[in-house]
Amino acid sequence: MLTSVRSPLGAPGVFALPDAPVPALHPQRMDVCAFVGVAPRGPARVPVVDQDWPSGYRMVTDLARPLRHSQPVQVRSFDEYQYYFGGFEGPGLLPHAVASYFEQGGRLAWIVRIVHARNAAFSNGCASGKLSGAFAGELAFIARNEGQWGDRLTVSVGFTATALGFTLDALDRLLLDPRSPVAVGSCLRLTDVAGGATLAFCEELRLVRDSERARERWLVTLDALPALPPVRAELIAASVAIGDGAGRRELFENLALSPDHPESLANVLCDRSTLLWPHPDWAATRIKPADARVEFLRGVSALFSGGRDDWQAISHDDFFDSHWTPADETGGAGITALADCDSVSQVLLPDLYVPAQWAGPETIEELPISSAGAEFAACLELETAAGSASTLAPSALAGLILDPRTQAGLTAIVGLQQRVVDFCESTQALIALFDVPPGLSQARIEQWRAQFDSGWAAAYHPWLVPARRSADAADAAQARRDQLPPSAVAAGIIARREFERGIQFGPANEIARQIIHLAEAQPEGRADALHPQGINCFARVPDGIQLLAARTLSRERDWRQLSVRRLILMLRRTLLADLQWAVFEPNGPALWRDLQHAIESLLRGLFRAGAFAGRSEAESFFVRVHTETPRLDRGELLVDIGVAPAEPLEFILVRLRRDGDGTLNLQE
Repeated sequence: MLTSVRSPLGAPGVFALPDAPVPALHPQRMDVCAFVGVAPRGPARVPVVDQDWPSGYRMVTDLARPLRHSQPVQVRSFDEYQYYFGGFEGPGLLPHAVASYFEQGGRLAWIVRIVHARNAAFSNGCASGKLSGAFAGELAFIARNEGQWGDRLTVSVGFTATALGFTLDALDRLLLDPRSPVAVGSCLRLTDVAGGATLAFCEELRLVRDSERARERWLVTLDALPALPPVRAELIAASVAIGDGAGRRELFENLALSPDHPESLANVLCDRSTLLWPHPDWAATRIKPADARVEFLRGVSALFSGGRDDWQAISHDDFFDSHWTPADETGGAGITALADCDSVSQVLLPDLYVPAQWAGPETIEELPISSAGAEFAACLELETAAGSASTLAPSALAGLILDPRTQAGLTAIVGLQQRVVDFCESTQALIALFDVPPGLSQARIEQWRAQFDSGWAAAYHPWLVPARRSADAADAAQARRDQLPPSAVAAGIIARREFERGIQFGPANEIARQIIHLAEAQPEGRADALHPQGINCFARVPDGIQLLAARTLSRERDWRQLSVRRLILMLRRTLLADLQWAVFEPNGPALWRDLQHAIESLLRGLFRAGAFAGRSEAESFFVRVHTETPRLDRGELLVDIGVAPAEPLEFILVRLRRDGDGTLNLQE
């Protein structure tokens, strides 16, 4: 039998306010990985859009507008990666690394395309083409980003005419219904009684009172008037179809022809297209159809040209931004572009350098003479499908080739990887996954390892051979170029392990999917010797190729386990993201109680999941709120959070501090 609940009696119309629930803390996901490398296409040199720099056609006409050299893009599958960045046709390892990441079980990644840094407009190296037949003059378009992929672009334009209901006032001016789709910048076609048609743009819309009925109408001001009063009015709109020659298409319909209109051709291309920019020469101007009979007009672009990949110019410095600092509000170029991506936990740079022994010469596939038909017959046109065999060897990235087998090459590689570690340590938000340089002896590997001491990096060895091979992999030289950096496989295993078992379990003792062999023969006992030094090795076991360990490059015992670093980073992110409400609360007992309850609830859930080493909650974690009078007088609130991860057993101290100005800080 249900029991009745009565509200407490009180003054009429007065009810007790229920206690507001304390916001819960939700553990942040730590499986997301970022990849920084070389791709044949993808966003680069993107005009900045913010409160100072508006969107729309001004993105290409503002000459002083800054450009974002590197633009992170989120992808949820390798198919989505191909949509934005192309397939395996380039010389870089980026697509191979991303493909392996998703094969291992990754579900979300951020991609940053690296292009050569130069002081030039975003259109430099981008293909361009002209469209004729639709407008009074030719219109030029620019590929959205640089690369030879833009030479395959095609653009076609058509028009539609929609009849409008209207009346004329005493001065033969146009009056439209308030629900009419006409806006400032719309193109109208006015037909008079003699059949003459005039194209005119709407300059102004003003609401006027209808003299005959109790309603309002739009009074339209046009930039041109027909010789005779119009008997028919139509709204002219354009439609644009764009193709990239590789199966990707975009269609934009009901476009206006004046930049004053928010849905104009130039505005829509700037805001929504991922394939084209309007050329600055016409983006800010009104464009008229070539003839008033727009139904018979159709414009098709000529072949695009001028796309340039510029592989040779890419250098190691393009992966970094020497002008960026952690104090900057936005990300910079190269790897520093990830400073804006709060959800990323791991970062890989598969193209940071190209091992000289696997670079190989550039190869160009030749068409057999017999395949062109009879002698002197027309040549066949070859098309490279997305994901087909690469025709460019890594040697095309001449500026990135380093030989780790030489002392100078190994020193240069260590210097580059140390710059990545410096970025991760300065932001304290990303864990770098490195590959031990290939071709090194045991002593040289130990020499490389001695250069690092950081809990924000992990190293993997050796390089791997994927089951996904190029069509010409029978060639020994090509087979050498198909080696896969082991960090890419490890990143996918980290994501898979988190989804299957939780962040508290070390991402190790897992079989690598779609990996068939080790790229280098490993002497017996190599993995046993490298494990104490914090190098995570892949080894062949009866079930396949297995990742044996999950350690960082830190020499401190507290931070030697990758699971510990990831667990503490997750706590840090969760506290910063879900405790922002505490900034605006009075610094009193209610706030202290709510903070203690929320944080202990989070840690209690992790304790029950086996993330901590203690046998009880008291042995596993503690939360202490400091309420000393001098600290309270300064408006500060300090919370000590101690946890004992499953490895090591010692407490790791995390301090949550709210300063007098209301900002939250965490210290480890």
